Amino acid sequence: MSDTNEQQETVARVWAAMSDLVLRQENRRKEVADTLGMSFFRVKALRRLLAGPMTMRELTAELSTDKPYTTLMVDDLEQRGYVTRSVSPDDRRIKIVALTPPGTAVAERAQRILARPPRSLLALDPEDLAMLDRIMAGLSTPEEQAAGRP
Repeated sequence: MSDTNEQQETVARVWAAMSDLVLRQENRRKEVADTLGMSFFRVKALRRLLAGPMTMRELTAELSTDKPYTTLMVDDLEQRGYVTRSVSPDDRRIKIVALTPPGTAVAERAQRILARPPRSLLALDPEDLAMLDRIMAGLSTPEEQAAGRP
């Protein structure tokens, strides 16, 4: 087997292990949805709004969805008391979505759940953890490096 094939197989194996760790081992998405009693997609919208109010168009783009689905989702979040929708003072055709205090609390709770490291990572030997930290820092994009983010 050529070195290129071996490297591709190694990359595929590493990626599968990383995906399993992030998406399946402790299934934080399901935990968040179950804990908060709503779809993970709605939670994702709340988390995006933590940065500040957005127009419906901006939220639709952030979530990579379509306008009708964003409207349904915002309707539901508004009924739950997690967001408000108001008219832009500059253009009455534009609707602005903002978190309410309960919506902020829910979004922050989701952030805390998602930020909790998996047990397998916590169990790593300190030297292995330091090596993994160096490797992950090397995998960051040039944009993240320029912004000072690993």
